[in-house]
Amino acid sequence: MPKKSSGGGLTATQQAAKFLGVSVLAGAVLAGIALPAVGALGLAAKGSVESFDELPANLKTPPLSQRTTILDADGGQIATVYSRDRTVVDLKNISPYLQKAIVAIEDSRFYQHGAVDLKGVLRALNKNAQSGGVSEGASTLTQQYVKNVFVEEAGDDPTKVAQATQQTIGRKIRELKYAIQVEEELGKKKILENYLNITFFGQQAYGVEAASQRYFSKHAKDLTLAESALLAGIVQSPSRYDPVNDEAEAVKRRNVVLERMAEVGDVSRAEADKAKEAPLGLKVTQPKNGCITAVQGASFFCKYVERVFRSDPVFGKTKEERAKVWNQGGLTIRTTLDPQAQASVQDSLKDHVYKSDKVAAATTLVEPGTGKILGMGQSKPYGYGKNETEYNFSVNSAMGGSNFGFPTGSTFKPFVAAAALEQGKPPTQSYPAPYKMPYPQRVQTCSGNPWVNTNNETLENEAESEVGPYALREAMELSVNTYFVQMLGDIGMCPVVKMSDALGVVQGNGDKVPEVPSSMTLGSTGLSPLTMASAYAAFASRGMYCTPVAIESITQTVGGEKKSLEVPKSTCSRAMSEKTADSINTLLSGVVDSGTGKQAGLSGRANAGKTGTTDERKNAWFVGYTPNLSGAVWVGSASQKVKMTNISIGGTYHGQVYGGDTPGPIWRDAMTGALEGKEAPPFNLITIPSGKKDPKEDDRDNGRGNDDGNNGDEGFIGGLIDGGTTGDTNGGITLPDNLFQGQGNGSGGNGGGGRG
Repeated sequence: MPKKSSGGGLTATQQAAKFLGVSVLAGAVLAGIALPAVGALGLAAKGSVESFDELPANLKTPPLSQRTTILDADGGQIATVYSRDRTVVDLKNISPYLQKAIVAIEDSRFYQHGAVDLKGVLRALNKNAQSGGVSEGASTLTQQYVKNVFVEEAGDDPTKVAQATQQTIGRKIRELKYAIQVEEELGKKKILENYLNITFFGQQAYGVEAASQRYFSKHAKDLTLAESALLAGIVQSPSRYDPVNDEAEAVKRRNVVLERMAEVGDVSRAEADKAKEAPLGLKVTQPKNGCITAVQGASFFCKYVERVFRSDPVFGKTKEERAKVWNQGGLTIRTTLDPQAQASVQDSLKDHVYKSDKVAAATTLVEPGTGKILGMGQSKPYGYGKNETEYNFSVNSAMGGSNFGFPTGSTFKPFVAAAALEQGKPPTQSYPAPYKMPYPQRVQTCSGNPWVNTNNETLENEAESEVGPYALREAMELSVNTYFVQMLGDIGMCPVVKMSDALGVVQGNGDKVPEVPSSMTLGSTGLSPLTMASAYAAFASRGMYCTPVAIESITQTVGGEKKSLEVPKSTCSRAMSEKTADSINTLLSGVVDSGTGKQAGLSGRANAGKTGTTDERKNAWFVGYTPNLSGAVWVGSASQKVKMTNISIGGTYHGQVYGGDTPGPIWRDAMTGALEGKEAPPFNLITIPSGKKDPKEDDRDNGRGNDDGNNGDEGFIGGLIDGGTTGDTNGGITLPDNLFQGQGNGSGGNGGGGRG
């Protein structure tokens, strides 16, 4: 401990420190002289400044980060997200009590001194020199505001935050110079307003409005004297004076503020004493940050919107630029999510699949002709606990989904039919379609190198009674595997590739669908529900494919000014002729009328769709649409480990799961609720003879054991039977234990995960 002189004065060391400290600080401020390099006093330490005059003339004030609000299509709030919970307000919307309280406790001479309170500096230096440490500060509100600007600019970078708050002479000199500039440019009221909006008040609340909402669930303009004193007292040490965690300490600090307000004449002694007796009166609102708090099960859609923002160049050329805008916040994002459709999606999922089930379900609804995503949900909620997940099963991996999507089974067959019709094949096209057959020996590809069935792999239909010849209509209704493989062999794979490209059909990892028969007909490749719903929407809109969109508009508030941001637009293009689309609509209407999708059919409105189930029943699909709404439903195991046989889903036992009996009813109920009260336009159907050998067989079930004819999309496919092999060289799809480490896509040959 330093020794004092006999007369009780300062030691020589303390006197020197006091003298040099006052000289350097006051001199730098008043005269702008260069700082001396006195290493022993820390003036040349890291972070110091060599010359007051060398500092940049203008303080760059970054826009304050604020909360972003995500809205549905009707303007209802889905969620708020923020890096810092802050809502900037004008001084007129801040309680006069709080304005006085913060000045009284932090800088009572705020309105009398300039940027720097020299009297306060000298007082603090003298006291600190006497104590041998830092026992009192002398920063004015203006200086504190400048420091907070540095902290705000540092963002979440710990190194930059440390530099912005380090206790060095250099930092203090920077604050002093910029404080002078700020005082000249802004004036006292604006400085106070800025200070109250930038300051941290604990409990994740930045600025007085967020703090008022957090602690008292009211606006800052409505704060009482006692409430204002409490918030003003928190600023000095948000953790120490946190009223939520230490009420006694918060009360003591509040009363200190009230006493100071009485001393400087901001309130009467009687008012202060009365406020001291008041209870804290907390009415805490818990922080609700992020998509995990989204309403109506829209957490996954909310995260999709965020990923769109962070990935689309319209919001910035680089990911760093986009992240900066997102983290700055202040955005009001109106999305395409229709609250009626979203509620219907969630209700349907809850009715049919429990979150505790061994399998999950995901549903996505898209508007034909616009690409707008109207609904998106899944049975396992967003989260990190048991029976929760952060993976969005409805979208591709780049947008938060699984690595590869999920094999789609026979829901891929309409793309083959559309490609054939575009090539001039008639809608009455017939093929022998035996119960069992080898894959074609050679199938032409877009690359010019034909695919060759080197292993003589075979496939079969679901039931032995499924023996052709079949025409297209009945083959689609019954989902006859051999028919569509023969169709592929007839037209080649290139037309299907071109159709897939035109419909935006890509694997869950973003790659193109591989040119192998299992992928090109039987859906062995993993796709996402959003991809499928958007592709089928092109049938509904008579051949026009529109890329999916989730954002309608964005308004950003910066410095009190609002501006509109450009948003991604759907790109619509013709994927097929109206005639082809009308033909597909007619064919798929038959699927829900008398085919494998009868359990999914809607009442009182035109509808069409297709079932799909994959090998070992690890995935089941229904993708369908009306002229004004398209939807895809997937049911399965994210890890691809669960075989949906002898299984209970949503409390209903299934000996075997089919596309029509599990995802079909989910689709039916989701669509019914989403379309309630909406118009019911018709399709432009055409006449297509069924080609059935026996009209009495219209409602046959082909021995499948289900009253809906389920499911002609269940036949084993090549590579998994009759000596077929799995793997990269012999055409089989390999489904690993962990979905997120990779899912087979049939790229090595013609085997695959798709049935029927």
